[in-house]
Amino acid sequence: MAITKLTSNQLYRKCDTSKFGFKTTAELEERLSALGQDRAISAVELGIHIKSRGYNLFCLGPEGTGKTSLVKRILEKEAQNRPTPNDWAYVYNFEESYKPIAISFPAGQASNFAKDVDELINRLSTVLPALIETEEYKAAVAIVRQKYKSKKDEYISILQKKAKGKRVSLLHMQMGLVVAPMKDGEVLSPDAFDELPDDEKNLIMEDLNAMQEEIENATQDLPRWEDKQKKEIDALREKMVKAAVKDPIDALRQKYKPYASATKFLKSVQKHILENVDEFVPEEKEKVITAGTDEDPLQNLLSKMKQPEDDKFDRLKVNVIVKNAPNSGAPIVTLDHPTQGNLVGKVERIQQYGALLTDFTLIKAGALHRANGGFLLLDARKVLEQPFAWDSLKRAISSKQIKIEAPSEETSFTTISLDPEPIPLDVKVVLTGDFEIYELLCERDPDFRDFFKVEADFGMIMDRTDYNECEYAKLIGSLSKKKGLRSLNRQAVARVIEYAARLAGNAGKLTAHISSIGDLLRESDYWARKSNAKQIGKNHIEQAIEAQIYRADRVKKSMLEEIQKGTILIDVKGERVGQINGLVVYDFSNYSFGKPSRITAQVRMGSGDFVDIEREIELSGPIHTKGVLILKSLIANRFAKHSPLSLSASIVFEQSYGGVDGDSASSTEYYCLISAITGLPIKQNFGVTGSINQFGEIQPIGGVNEKIEGFYDVCMHEGLTGKQGVIIPRTNIDDLMLRSDIVQAVEDGKFTIYAIDTVDDGIEILTGKKVGKADAKGNYPKGSVNYLVKQSLQEFYEDYRKYACETCGKI
Repeated sequence: MAITKLTSNQLYRKCDTSKFGFKTTAELEERLSALGQDRAISAVELGIHIKSRGYNLFCLGPEGTGKTSLVKRILEKEAQNRPTPNDWAYVYNFEESYKPIAISFPAGQASNFAKDVDELINRLSTVLPALIETEEYKAAVAIVRQKYKSKKDEYISILQKKAKGKRVSLLHMQMGLVVAPMKDGEVLSPDAFDELPDDEKNLIMEDLNAMQEEIENATQDLPRWEDKQKKEIDALREKMVKAAVKDPIDALRQKYKPYASATKFLKSVQKHILENVDEFVPEEKEKVITAGTDEDPLQNLLSKMKQPEDDKFDRLKVNVIVKNAPNSGAPIVTLDHPTQGNLVGKVERIQQYGALLTDFTLIKAGALHRANGGFLLLDARKVLEQPFAWDSLKRAISSKQIKIEAPSEETSFTTISLDPEPIPLDVKVVLTGDFEIYELLCERDPDFRDFFKVEADFGMIMDRTDYNECEYAKLIGSLSKKKGLRSLNRQAVARVIEYAARLAGNAGKLTAHISSIGDLLRESDYWARKSNAKQIGKNHIEQAIEAQIYRADRVKKSMLEEIQKGTILIDVKGERVGQINGLVVYDFSNYSFGKPSRITAQVRMGSGDFVDIEREIELSGPIHTKGVLILKSLIANRFAKHSPLSLSASIVFEQSYGGVDGDSASSTEYYCLISAITGLPIKQNFGVTGSINQFGEIQPIGGVNEKIEGFYDVCMHEGLTGKQGVIIPRTNIDDLMLRSDIVQAVEDGKFTIYAIDTVDDGIEILTGKKVGKADAKGNYPKGSVNYLVKQSLQEFYEDYRKYACETCGKI
């Protein structure tokens, strides 16, 4: 058992500026590597160098530790030594139009190929339509038509000879040759024919029928002549088109001969043009318009509904979705909004007249496409928040290919869907997130550990050694340079390091939460600028810290006012039985502060029940309940080994209207119960914290600095007497980084901080009496605190036994 009265030197560990060999941070070299993250760096390097399946990384740690920027720096260094991945493009599939074909090229070549194809399209779009306007083409077509016109004229001449000497005439009508009755060299009208005698009409009808039969026999050859004429003209056009496209396409095929997929596509382009000559070189046709109208309205509407592929040359284009600069190394892609489409790519659509239309030129690359052959950084929480994104990512990693998937949501529009050819995937995925997300994925997703085998754990604190302090100074200098801030002098750097120790919650540690340090530097630079200082000094750091506290301590100030007014009942003077000042921490998102809370206890005869009122009304958490049960076990083990614990006790945090958790008040509750059992008053000028085990040993707690400062602030408002102080676990001494006013008050003897090892140490301080140590028979010295506890419990036992006997007798 030992009680230590702490000195001012034990309350705050100053940073010795004599170890710094610089006047300002402007003299320091830039520190690029993270400080205190050796374990995480080792894991990252392992993950990026193992190419086996599943060796992707999950970097876990709180936001603000700089894990993403650190990983990027490591990846950038590695990416420089890796080959630049291929470009990728999609082209039209002439055999299955809904399945665009993926083509790969060496870095930088896909854009060149697309440019060359565009130039080919521009050339063909000019040359092909002009073919039918050339004199060569017109002359050749005229020869073919003249040939078949001659045959037609010969056929008509033969028929006319056969009609000669008969009572019929051959008439050339738009529909073809027509036989009409004739008399005296003139064609008869229907009325005139009807007035002829029957005999004459019969003779004419015989001539008509005979001539009609001749015409029908001869006209069987006409369709064949027309087909032959059309085929000859088509063959002529195809020959000229073939000659027009052969040289430019052959030149491109030769240029891109090393790329089999590209030359295959060019061959398909040539074949498609030759098989669809009418589409590329249409025959001129007379436009027929219905009398009284300009155009058919329905036809006009349909002509306006132009789908993306309706342009005959659009199908020949090349859609480059990934292009890399030659010799640029492996890509590093960060995706801030990881929707399914942004991750694995998407096929965009154009809405026209109630329908969603698409084609291969509307295929857009996703982050996996751009990161292929390199590294992809994702925020795990953001991925999980997006529908279908996580499953799509896992499928891509598992199958080692990127398959563009349509969104699963139903739409109210008619859509034209595509199924682009999947692209092979070779990427290292790096997820970042906090510990909760990592554990959630481990527990809920059985595939997670198979896909992300490497865990890079970024810690929040590092050891505060002389070496690390000097390296931390370099880090501070690097941050100020990176953010364009003023340089810091040595005293300012020392104060920032002390602030980092306070954030770490331990005088022997430094925080690795770089974001908080960066915020402090920016705000300190503001105060330096406001005072027209050229450098950031210690006073500017102090101003920034005080301003941070001032912005966030409204609730704390309100509570202090309530204590002053007596609305919140707290005694920091005098003595009370069954009442003690516990210390609690209010933890908000950006600020934590401590405050004393009155704890009271009542005891009475009973059967060993300990009523935790907080638990009964469901305001306490499981850890607090555990502390109360340990407290009960300690009392029973010490004072009721050979007889029942014949009392009932109730414990409560007075004026507590929110949840209570943690076991840091278990020693406080013990002292309060001992006071209630013995009737010994407890000094109210002390605030107490510390958890206990079943042997009565005091264990460390969290938030020790906030708790001490919270009690000190109340004492300051009520008036310091020189007798007030705080009792803390000895194991928390190394955590102390208290405010300067408290350190000064302790040095001046106005405030006291005690460190203890056991509950017996605390009892002696709070009651001013000896606790008493049990002898071999388990008896305590008369008049000691433990003696009074055992005596009171014995009296409770006797009263309980007497009550039980009386009750049994009445029954």
